Amino acid sequence: MVDPIFDLITQEETRQREMIGLIPSENHISPEVSSVLSSCLNSKYSEGYSRRRYYEGNQIIDQIEDLAVNRVKKLFDVPYVNVQPYSGSPANGAIYFALMQPGETLMGLALSSGGHLTHGHPNVTFSGRYFKTVQYGLDSQARIDFDQLARLAREHKPKVIVAGTTAYPFVLDFAKFRQIADEVGAWLVADISHITGLVVAGEHPSPVPHVDVIMSTTHKTFRGPRGAMIMVTQRGLDRDKDLGKKIDAAIIPGLQGGPHNATTAGIAVAAEEASRPAFIKYAKQIRTNADTLAEALQAKGLMLVGSGTENHLMLIDLSAISPGLGAQVAYAMDVAGIYANRNTVPNEPVSPFYPSGIRIGTPLVTTRGMKAKDMKQIATWIQQVVELTQSARLPEVQAERSPFLKEFRAKADKDKKLRAIRQEVSAFAREFPLFTWK
Repeated sequence: MVDPIFDLITQEETRQREMIGLIPSENHISPEVSSVLSSCLNSKYSEGYSRRRYYEGNQIIDQIEDLAVNRVKKLFDVPYVNVQPYSGSPANGAIYFALMQPGETLMGLALSSGGHLTHGHPNVTFSGRYFKTVQYGLDSQARIDFDQLARLAREHKPKVIVAGTTAYPFVLDFAKFRQIADEVGAWLVADISHITGLVVAGEHPSPVPHVDVIMSTTHKTFRGPRGAMIMVTQRGLDRDKDLGKKIDAAIIPGLQGGPHNATTAGIAVAAEEASRPAFIKYAKQIRTNADTLAEALQAKGLMLVGSGTENHLMLIDLSAISPGLGAQVAYAMDVAGIYANRNTVPNEPVSPFYPSGIRIGTPLVTTRGMKAKDMKQIATWIQQVVELTQSARLPEVQAERSPFLKEFRAKADKDKKLRAIRQEVSAFAREFPLFTWK
């Protein structure tokens, strides 16, 4: 008997090949990264750190982790790196536990303004349950409101300020964050998970000269395995020479057990790949594709938050068409062969469960070798889907589980026009491999 899991994996690979992926936090890994993820490294338990393991037989694993750490140090020019975090959320947790005591104040960008749950969203995550949280937001141009941030920082005296986003289409001004952090004596943490590859390639300013600690996931624009890494800058070590040790202890025994050695090796491979001229070319193409896609969407009458993008992603704002339309458009796009994700927009009129926006980005399609001309075709398909959804939209609803949304999904699944677009998209997508260095 053949285990059906292997058939499901084949089906998923086919889905990825025949669809266009626009989720900004997704990417495809190189064959080399893929090969180490399925290697014998998965079979070794390596709790602890290099030459400080709780288990024997880690002589080679130590060399692998050292290689990963040293490559990331060189890539970002930082004195300390930890590559053991399982993902971005526990990595942020480790940083907070190293820098703060429970009940102290954490400041981050509000989720509804493009921040991340772990940047202090109240109640639902550890960041809002273990720490007092203060959230800053956006100004009338949909950019970070530094006047508000400074005012709140002076009032609440946070121990940590997070400069990081997950759905923000503009460049982060780390120098302004630094000024405010210095004024109130706060640690400054940069979460660059989305923009790491752009930072490496010089397509986004680096946080290294300005912040104390940096966290990044290792997938997204970095194009590595699904993991995370924490970096401490020289500025951070000058403030506390033991900061690296505190973060190490916050990872293990604080939050985790044994590291995922295959992921560590994958990070090492991805860091080497990111040092190549071809990676810089790739990151530049991400930006070109993002600008082209944004311009094409706006030319077709679709509104973007902030009227464009300065990085790899953009937010389509559908609230003027119909509040809450994002959930329906995201589903209809998937039926049509283009997958993105629903997202809140600034001043969201409905709810995070049934938002009015769509978040899209260009890292994955750029990895597949798509260029600016292809972005114009993708914009055409998106606009067609929005029009079809608009004409078939159902009454505005306030909850994801509404029977109205189920009714819409049932209709979309059978919609001949959406299926016709999917045929075009599938034929187009099959022309591009899942990974290319070209």
